[in-house]
Amino acid sequence: MNYQTPRGTYDILPGETEKWQKTEELIREVCRLYRFREIRTPIFESTAVFKRENDSSDMVNKEMYTFNMGDDSYTLRPEGTAGVIRSFDQHKLYGAAELPARLYYLGPMFRHERPQKGRQRQFTQFGIESIGAKSPEIDAEAIALGIDIVKRMGISSVKVCINTLGDDASRAAYRQALKDYFTPHIDSLCGDCKRRLEQNPLRILDCKVDADNPVLKDAPRLSDYLNEESREYFDRVLAALDGLGIPYEIDDRLVRGLDYYTHTVFEVKSTRPDSGAQATIFAGGRYDHLVEYFGGPQLSGMGFAIGLERLIALAEEEGWTAEESGNADVYIMGAGNVGTAPLTLASTLRAAGYVTDVNLLQRSMKAQFKSADRSGAPVIVIVGEAELQNGTVNVKNKLDNTQQTVAVDMLVNTVKGIIKK
Repeated sequence: MNYQTPRGTYDILPGETEKWQKTEELIREVCRLYRFREIRTPIFESTAVFKRENDSSDMVNKEMYTFNMGDDSYTLRPEGTAGVIRSFDQHKLYGAAELPARLYYLGPMFRHERPQKGRQRQFTQFGIESIGAKSPEIDAEAIALGIDIVKRMGISSVKVCINTLGDDASRAAYRQALKDYFTPHIDSLCGDCKRRLEQNPLRILDCKVDADNPVLKDAPRLSDYLNEESREYFDRVLAALDGLGIPYEIDDRLVRGLDYYTHTVFEVKSTRPDSGAQATIFAGGRYDHLVEYFGGPQLSGMGFAIGLERLIALAEEEGWTAEESGNADVYIMGAGNVGTAPLTLASTLRAAGYVTDVNLLQRSMKAQFKSADRSGAPVIVIVGEAELQNGTVNVKNKLDNTQQTVAVDMLVNTVKGIIKK
């Protein structure tokens, strides 16, 4: 049988893993600068964590990997926010002296959708959640953190698209207006939008199937239904972005794909002409009722998520690279019957922090030198039977093609002097 990765998944091989490690290190460093701390939640949760009440999102209705164990239903996490909020409530993190709680997550997510470039069934997602306080400036800071990561990855061709969904009262008035408007046109809508009309008519505006439907172009606009408080909140978000020097475009059709958003929603997109349908780099928004839904107090939150596959692909398209870190600092070889001496020397050098490769096979010196060349090590240590008796080793410096004999207890200092040079 020819075993292959399941459709929509892939292996990350040596030579590629370095890109992921560099990206993850960069993300963690930016989070440290913003004082966001990592949280790690289970890869699967009770299905009810993700499938909440009358949710209209495609993720919940079409894409979740759900399985039963006895009478219990579980789902592989399709997104990070719900699990983080569940954990925030379960462990009563809202009792912390300082709110908002600044949290980030990084790990695999799962959605059953058609695999395509930058979109797989198992994918890696980084996200932040700022939970426990409501402020337009917090919204702007979240966007700034994401922009900081994107810039550090060398991605410069981006734009911020932003909108407001308003508070509960504004959104309720707008939902009713959309329902009244779309009801006479229901036969011209796709099957999903017919369902959304009852569940959440705002999601009709985000439909990919009906995107060119003339009915959508004349739909009511949310800006006409915002109350004064919602307008003021959004104006402060925009003022904060202005203060940070982050340009933006207001997109009054932007509603996002999940039902729990309130007030600020945004997408940061690549402006490269070849981005196509995969233009969105990261996206998110504010939510006012998730903490309460999972049993905590009425607290607001703000977050976004980035798919690392897409982030790395876009960065590479703009010339970003990650150096492979596979070369050794030192290669140790044995000449004759020297027993475990090479392995012992390697242990000493590794303890001192040097990347060390060692010959552990019965091979000729010629074969060992070829292996040393492939290792990329600038220092070769040779131990023979005579050297073993004398407590010495031969050290070859490939940087200037010199060789010296040194006492074993001076090996680390000798290597240090060569690597420094």
